[in-house]
Amino acid sequence: MTDYAPREGVIAELAWPHVRAREWPVVVLPWGATEAHNTHLPYGTDTMLGTEVAARVAARCAASDVRVAALPPIPFGVNTSQLDLPLTVNLMPSTQLSMLRDIVCSLEPHGVRALLLLNAHGGNELRALVRELQPSTRILLVIANWWQAGDHALFAEPGDHAGALETAAMLHVAPHLVAAQSEWGDGRARASVLDGVREGWAWLPRRWTQVTDDTGVGAPHEATADLGAAFVGQAVDRIAALCIQLATLDPFAMYTESKTGPQRT
Repeated sequence: MTDYAPREGVIAELAWPHVRAREWPVVVLPWGATEAHNTHLPYGTDTMLGTEVAARVAARCAASDVRVAALPPIPFGVNTSQLDLPLTVNLMPSTQLSMLRDIVCSLEPHGVRALLLLNAHGGNELRALVRELQPSTRILLVIANWWQAGDHALFAEPGDHAGALETAAMLHVAPHLVAAQSEWGDGRARASVLDGVREGWAWLPRRWTQVTDDTGVGAPHEATADLGAAFVGQAVDRIAALCIQLATLDPFAMYTESKTGPQRT
């Protein structure tokens, strides 16, 4: 019989006595997707990366004596424009709202101060959900896109979907699930015929099978496990620092006179 050795803060691995004996001021919810990721990464790429980052964040915070609970991931995201790709699973934003409302209600009686939605899928536009739910809960709802927390300058071309950044991260986290490099698609994407979309001031959902032949957007070939380790490490450090701040944040004193960075309402 092996020793009982759950990862710190990973709720799916913890027994009840361990959970009830501690306070959990911050909870992290990884939110992924089930979708094609070029010809070399698995459908669960987003979910796997979000889950691993959440677990590492919980461990990093525990080392600073801050208890952060990493919840099991939600493995489905908004994929309305990829439904012509086989076995892509879509959740409508309205379904996401209902799920998130139930999760928040489950956490409210147990001393949780903040819920960090750790987004791992670009199609998950979670801001509208937070805007709707925040007025009805005392739990502070925060969103972090994990792939934006590291330094993109590590890559000549990070890519948008299954490019160098995601490929490097998977080479670090789950190399056994990355196909041989000879099978990697080039991630070449077609530009919109609409001027406003190309220039960035207009938007509409991309019709995925019209945009790319291999489901990737961005060349993956500069990816290495070392680059993935560096990027994931940066993201974990920054997200853990955010969680440590959230653990003691006064919700009535969240702003200062001086700006420390850009913020969009």
